[in-house]
Amino acid sequence: MTESNYDLIDLHKNVVDEIVLVSNSGKPMKREADLIDVWFDSGAMPYAQWHYPFENKDKIDQNQDFPADFIAEGVDQTRGWFYTLHAIGTLVFDKIAYKNVVSNGLVLDKNGQKMSKRLGNAVDPFTTLSEYGPDATRWYMISNANPWDNLKFDIEGIAEVRRKFFGTLYNTYSFFALYANIDNFKNEEAEIPLQDRPEIDRWIISELNTLIKDVDSYYADYEPTKAARAISDFVQENLSNWYVRLCRRRFWKGEYAQDKIAAYQTLYTCLVTISKLSAPIAPFFMDQLYRDLTQRTKSENFDSVHLAEFPNYVENFVDKSLESKMQKAQTISSLVLSLRKKEMIKVRQPLQKVMIPILDENQRHEIEAVSDLIKAEVNVKEIELLDDASGILIKQIKPNFKTLGPRFGKDMGLISKQIQSFTAEQINQLDSLGVLNIEVSGNTITLSQEDVEISSQDIEGWLVANSNGITVALDITISPELKEEGIARELVNRIQNIRKDSGFEVTDKIQVHLQSNTALEKAVKANENYIKSETLTESLVFETTIQNGFEIEFDDIKTRILITK
Repeated sequence: MTESNYDLIDLHKNVVDEIVLVSNSGKPMKREADLIDVWFDSGAMPYAQWHYPFENKDKIDQNQDFPADFIAEGVDQTRGWFYTLHAIGTLVFDKIAYKNVVSNGLVLDKNGQKMSKRLGNAVDPFTTLSEYGPDATRWYMISNANPWDNLKFDIEGIAEVRRKFFGTLYNTYSFFALYANIDNFKNEEAEIPLQDRPEIDRWIISELNTLIKDVDSYYADYEPTKAARAISDFVQENLSNWYVRLCRRRFWKGEYAQDKIAAYQTLYTCLVTISKLSAPIAPFFMDQLYRDLTQRTKSENFDSVHLAEFPNYVENFVDKSLESKMQKAQTISSLVLSLRKKEMIKVRQPLQKVMIPILDENQRHEIEAVSDLIKAEVNVKEIELLDDASGILIKQIKPNFKTLGPRFGKDMGLISKQIQSFTAEQINQLDSLGVLNIEVSGNTITLSQEDVEISSQDIEGWLVANSNGITVALDITISPELKEEGIARELVNRIQNIRKDSGFEVTDKIQVHLQSNTALEKAVKANENYIKSETLTESLVFETTIQNGFEIEFDDIKTRILITK
């Protein structure tokens, strides 16, 4: 019928019911009185997709492809598709149609308002995908909120994900590729046994296998948000910010022997594994990463990460004791670096000492085992462990009303007063164990670290901070010798930057010419071997005047420098 013909006929029920059509066999045809919900058509999808029962009967009757492992749709389908799938399944087959359902929430604007053209807060998905790419968009949406929760969509969040996660992962790969190409690493050497690798390698492989186990479990439980967050934390905190940073010189210094090969094999394993774990969420970026890694090394024969096997968890590679030690190193380093930042003392400036109160012999053993690593990371000369810090470090505590109020209601006042009267022993117990039982109005309640705010008083010449049951005190007094070493480290930084900007290869040996400066000359004389070693400098001389080169300035020093090959 044409549009004009529709205008001639009223199709409402009271009119249509008076119309009788005639079939090809001459029988009368009238409107069907019993009309089923049209969503039952979609509810038949599990069988219709296989042309059941006319074909593929075994897929349904033998449960080969039925019931489904999971389905996904918006929450508005609760009374539509979700229902009709089960209704048909139970009516016809006496079984459910699916085992799990992921009910998607709504995408709102960053303020939690429903998007609409009228309000002017709608985001064009095609513009977003064009500018930020599908992978960053997907990672942001999945990592920011569970699929079944409403998502407050903020375009700045995608930019942050692209910078912090994808940028960090790309930079880690670029670092690996740079030095792997220099050393012609193709992963052809025999795999160095894990027990023969340095502790830092064994730690990251342990963390990697813990991640494999967790991510596999999260995917199996339909928890992609937990998977994305775990992968992101591993890449940013463990792989890039800790492993690569602590191992940089293993890649660019020394002979191509067991230690360097172990570093390459370890980082290569981490990158390939991350590409596989992340592929379900970021399919395009991870496929490119996987192929860039494997096509040169030929270590795997799959054409795509999506055809490769999912990583296997190896229990023997996991060392929880080592993970615990390294976690303490990370916590202590983070606290010391935060104190440096607070006092605006650059990390390149060496400091003399960190004091750390210990709770027991196990904590002493763990911190001692990673003390050299901590000293190198935060640039301090010594770490002193205190058995009894009560006379040196004084902890303070105050209630956190934001958590106490919802938990305890009218009893919050009584609990707050008791918290403020805690003894040093009670504060230490809550800080170290994370929980503390107290009596309030005849009832026993359990406080957690979230219910309080614990801080430490600074002592003269020191800064104090605490987190996760660990307290550190940093000596911020800078002696003349420490000052000179700091100047030497600043000079190394400037030389390295000029090398890079001048296009020198990382293996090039150089000659350094500096314009005379009394403070700089004194610092260089005291640290000359260190400066030469770090910068591949063959000769380092001071001259009265330098016409060319670059002007450099740091702290109270201003001079000129010329670097040649």
